[in-house]
Amino acid sequence: MKKVLFTIASVFMLALNVVAQAPEKMSYQSVIRDADDALVESATVGVQISILQGAIDGTTVYAETHATTTNINGLISLEIGTGTVVSGDFSEINWGDGPFYIKSETDPEGGMDYTITGTSQLMSVPYAFHANVADSIVGGITVTEMDTALWNNHTDSTDIAAMGFITESIGRTYEVGDFAQGGVVVWVDETAQHGIVCAKEDFETVRWFAGTYGRTRCGGNGPLAGEMNTSIIISSQVAIGDDGDDYAAALCNELVVTEDDISYSDWYLPSSEEMGIMGANRLLIDATAIANGGTAIQFSPYWTSNESVDAPTTDARAKLITPDGVSDMNTNKAANFNVRAFRRF
Repeated sequence: MKKVLFTIASVFMLALNVVAQAPEKMSYQSVIRDADDALVESATVGVQISILQGAIDGTTVYAETHATTTNINGLISLEIGTGTVVSGDFSEINWGDGPFYIKSETDPEGGMDYTITGTSQLMSVPYAFHANVADSIVGGITVTEMDTALWNNHTDSTDIAAMGFITESIGRTYEVGDFAQGGVVVWVDETAQHGIVCAKEDFETVRWFAGTYGRTRCGGNGPLAGEMNTSIIISSQVAIGDDGDDYAAALCNELVVTEDDISYSDWYLPSSEEMGIMGANRLLIDATAIANGGTAIQFSPYWTSNESVDAPTTDARAKLITPDGVSDMNTNKAANFNVRAFRRF
């Protein structure tokens, strides 16, 4: 999978650093690859981060630059809000007046000649930041800390409003089978506002590993576990041996899907349980995928991001999907099976 320019392979994490008093910064990580799909290792890169408001090409309310160094796996780690300010004031962003998007521009040579550009929607309103400006929004309610235990025990919008949180930031709810967030909804959490989608079509017949056998310790299972497994697989294969050809976790990690002018680039290889959930909802997912230009789930094995328990060095786990249901398989990592990428929202 060749690229014309340097590319950002994936954004592994975009999350708030939340403590009792909300800090005004966000953690951001990305993997940098060159035009030959090789990791840019231990190199200084220049990065500009912009917060856009309203649309993917909306108004820039804040921008900052960083000079940082990739690690041996090509990974950069930044704290948005701590860079050299180009414009705006991060502490004055009104997070209740979204949606917001994060635009990253990268110069792999370490300067400010940015040849890589990517924009992704900030799907979850930074509630801790939002609390800091709540007084100006709800008139007289001062909120300087977020009681997460209280929040987690109240998902009804009426209860949340009574607690002083801004109900407008909750957004829409989702059901399994919805076409949203770049794919087809496979699973939702108890709030119905967050969950998992699968891509609307497969990568067909690809191997699990990067050409060299070795244990990666990818044992995480359950909803959302595949995201961390994918990061572990790719990092491990860099250390164990990567021959440069396509493999399941890397293909998912590098996938970019654009729907309604929004690009989604944070895909991963699902865990065994996540793939089982997709198989159990096959008919509903198929109908939505086909209606939106995708393809049906195949009656064939699909790779998961879990290694075999009995032979983790040579084998990985697959899910065999048939008209009668879903079953587990342990198969050599060199086998070519279908892959369907997942992402969280």
